[in-house]
Amino acid sequence: MTTQPTGFVYGVNGPVVRIRGGNSTDLRMSEMVEVGHNRLMGEIISINREETAAQVFEDTSMLSSGEPVYATDRPLSITLGPGLVGNIFDGIGRPLRDIEAAVGAFITKGFRQDVDASSDKKKWAVKMLAEEGQTVVSGQIVAEIVETPAIINKVMIPPEISGTVKSAAKDGEYNANDVLLTVIDANNIAHEITMTQRWHVRTRRPVKEFMRAETPLITGQRVIDALFPVAKGGMAALPGGFGAGKTMLQHQLAKWSDADIIVYIGCGERGNEMTQVLEDFSKLTDPKTGAKLMDRTVLIANTSNMPVAAREASVYTGVTIAEYFRDMGYHTAIMADSTSRWAEALRELSGRLEEMPAEEGFPAYLVSKLAGFYERAGFVKTLGGNEGSITIIGAVSPQGADFSEPVTMQTKRFVRSFWTLDKNLAYARHFPAVQWLTSYSEYLDNLEDWYNEHVGREFLNYRAEIIKLLNEESELMEIVKLVGADILPEGQKLTLEISRVIRLGFVQQNAYTSDSFTPFEKQMKMMGVILYLYEKCRDLASKSHPVGEMRKTGIFDKIIAIKHNVGNNDEDIASIDNYRNLIDEFHDGFKDK
Repeated sequence: MTTQPTGFVYGVNGPVVRIRGGNSTDLRMSEMVEVGHNRLMGEIISINREETAAQVFEDTSMLSSGEPVYATDRPLSITLGPGLVGNIFDGIGRPLRDIEAAVGAFITKGFRQDVDASSDKKKWAVKMLAEEGQTVVSGQIVAEIVETPAIINKVMIPPEISGTVKSAAKDGEYNANDVLLTVIDANNIAHEITMTQRWHVRTRRPVKEFMRAETPLITGQRVIDALFPVAKGGMAALPGGFGAGKTMLQHQLAKWSDADIIVYIGCGERGNEMTQVLEDFSKLTDPKTGAKLMDRTVLIANTSNMPVAAREASVYTGVTIAEYFRDMGYHTAIMADSTSRWAEALRELSGRLEEMPAEEGFPAYLVSKLAGFYERAGFVKTLGGNEGSITIIGAVSPQGADFSEPVTMQTKRFVRSFWTLDKNLAYARHFPAVQWLTSYSEYLDNLEDWYNEHVGREFLNYRAEIIKLLNEESELMEIVKLVGADILPEGQKLTLEISRVIRLGFVQQNAYTSDSFTPFEKQMKMMGVILYLYEKCRDLASKSHPVGEMRKTGIFDKIIAIKHNVGNNDEDIASIDNYRNLIDEFHDGFKDK
């Protein structure tokens, strides 16, 4: 801990503190400082000849002019190691459970940053994979730790270190800061390797190669998997107004997606939402492992009542943790809820720095900040030679559901899946409220080979036909609103009826029933049955059989009910083919009339 102040507080404007005097001009951009007698955590964000400005990650009330400021000679960093999974952190990476145990339910000012995810008191069972005399390279996995029933933490050689192992520990129990390896590099410098690493959160962790994202992230949500997919290593945005179901859909994605690890960032949202995540995930069973869902989840909580500067840092904390697990060869998914609140934090800090505002008061560098965040996604070959990925799904909360506002429009430039949430669908209790007319995915070309290999070449044809029917329904509804449905020919009436089956029986999905998750194989069969019904009904309509009479048979409602009546195990999914026989019986019975 530095004892001599580097400078002194000259002015305080909310979270922005101006520093003068002493050696304050020697401070560097992004350097961490400790501000005031309480040693509040801060970060240098502006430097000129006269003064230096820092953003403080804690409450600055009662901070006064003349209080000392101490340099730390390091940037904003977090400790990466065992103990991350299943834990909850604030926006700057401090473990909230450890803090609660130390000081109670409320964080005291200046509480030491040194409380890490890995406590010195906890012992971890370590299985060593490297031995004395072995040559090791950056990113190589040298030990394994069973962190949770779902996750094996892999101790890696830090980036930019390689050489020969001079000494190696034996298998056994060690705490986080015990030396497991000593590596001698080419310059004959010794490096002690523990199970933890410190990393600057605003710096991307290096990889060997960025690869083409060619595997879908299976979420179990039909409107996403079947209509607007996202690839592992991809980027998606989830824009929607208040009450449209953004948070609920992100909860669904966190629960059911086939990512190995979920990093959930509650950025500026309500505290009760993070409480719900904690309570739900602690109770839910992970369908992949049978263990608790929290056993593969990391939570970053910076709620709306927490300091705004820490909100700005929270997304970088989350993505750094995701990169750490990606480097082990895991597929990680980030749920950022919401990037609009993060952008509002940027706007507030920019205003307090008296910077020239751009559109709607946001800073001119909003675009580069968004790009820097989303571009940390990707499917990669790690330094250690493994394959891993980070998928970023960012919620956007445009004021008044105005999708032309800057955050939504600029986000649209960087993401390749755009899931528009429609408040009218939400008010009609249609969830997920993803509007199929304005949503899109640009990953279909990337994923075509995967679809052809795993579910058959019919999938893309099914998807195209369903999208076509939904678009035709939208056009026909404009006519129906003006003159009614009775004047439509039977073929167009059938389009409306089949589109209703698609909307209610396939696109709509209830998060609180057994329909909460749908395996991809079941989705494929449901699409096939719906389109088979359309084919048979179109044949009947061409022979002047009225759609109204078809509806009276109840066949449409029976197909809608597949999502509830058919389970998710292999035997039940296979039974969906029996509905084709039911449709044939319906068709033959009508044909004979």
